[in-house]
Parts: sequence; structure tokens; C-alpha cells
Amino acid sequence: MCNLQEVDRAPIHATAEGLPVTTIEKTATTIEKTALARLDHEGRLLNAVLKAPTTKPGRFGFRGDIALKFQTQVADEKRPPDFCIEQVLTIVEEGEPTIPVLAGYLHSFAYLGVVTDTIGDLLRPTGKYLLFCNNIDLLAKYCVDISGLTFIILPCDESTVWKETLDLMSIDKNDIKKLDTAGKLDYVLDALAKFEASYEPITFEQGLALMQPVKNRNENRPV
Repeated sequence: MCNLQEVDRAPIHATAEGLPVTTIEKTATTIEKTALARLDHEGRLLNAVLKAPTTKPGRFGFRGDIALKFQTQVADEKRPPDFCIEQVLTIVEEGEPTIPVLAGYLHSFAYLGVVTDTIGDLLRPTGKYLLFCNNIDLLAKYCVDISGLTFIILPCDESTVWKETLDLMSIDKNDIKKLDTAGKLDYVLDALAKFEASYEPITFEQGLALMQPVKNRNENRPV
């Protein structure tokens, strides 16, 4: 028989509604205690697939878009941002002022300058930042140093950040299919945090000279 006194359980307390809640649930990490707090306050965290604590204590995860430039609003009219870091995958730790790892998509390499202007203060020199761009050569693989930060820049056309990151990390989707959304994010970004890239180093200015024209997303779409 199981001795109930020996079972390791989280203490249970009652909520105002009388429903039980564990200490773990009561102390779940909130975004206000993380490096994403400013972006959330500024309304930059959009289209969230996940915006919640992950499976690891003290960690908060986000999957969605980070707005980089807003359109001018008229009165109370809300307009979508001019452009974003799209399909963002990131995790942050409670109490830490910077983002340790992030992956995302930029429709133009030129937006990298706006990335550093907008969230550069939330990144760290030792962080791992992977950005897929639509307007660089499909065979190109770069490491770009800008403002003391290093970004891995890879091409992406008609794919997704999630799929490309799994491929880059050699993660089989069957290995994570039983995990929930937060668990999958933990698994993939823990792998990305350990990833070591040895791609061609270029400056931001060199990247601007090498980048191709920005593709029209609406081209060839049915009317």
C-alpha cells in the first residue's frame, strides 16, 4: 500500500471559489516578471499561439509576432503594424532582464536594424538569435554582428520558422508529438540555445548590399 505521508505532493490551498489550487499554480511565472514585460505593455506581442508559463519552473514562453513598427493610428482606429518579427519562438526566465534565445522571421533583411533598435536592450551578447529572411539567397547562411549582438541569418521561402528550426536542430516531430505547446517550445529552444553556428560572418551593411528585392506577398494570390 502507498503511504500517503511519503508521497511528494505540492501543498493544496483553496481559491476564493472554493476550488483547490496547488502552490505551483499559485506561483506560476507571469509576463510582468520577465524581459517580455515592456513589449507586452507596448502592445507589441501579437497573434499569440502561446503566451504563458512553460513546463519549466520560472520560465515564460511566447509564440507569435513581435511588432517592430506601428502604423500611425487615427482616433481610436487600430491598424496592424507595418512589420514584425513574425512566427517568433522565445522563452524568458523570471527575474532575468534579457531574452536568452529567440527565433523568428523577417520579410526583409533590412528590418534587422529595426530589431536592434526595438528590442536590442532586451538581448544579450551571449544569446542565441536565429532569424529567417525572405530576401536573401536561398543558399546563404550568415552570422551578423550588429550593436554587440550576433544574429544567425538563414533563408526561408514558403516554409515556417517552426519547421525550419526543427530541421536545423535535427528534431523529429515524432519526438515531441506527445508534448503540449509549451513543452514543445521548451524542447526546441533548449536545443537552439546549445546550437553552435559557423556560418560566414558579415556586417549588417554587407547584408544590405547582398539582399535581394523584397517579395510581394500578394503576388499570384487569387482575387
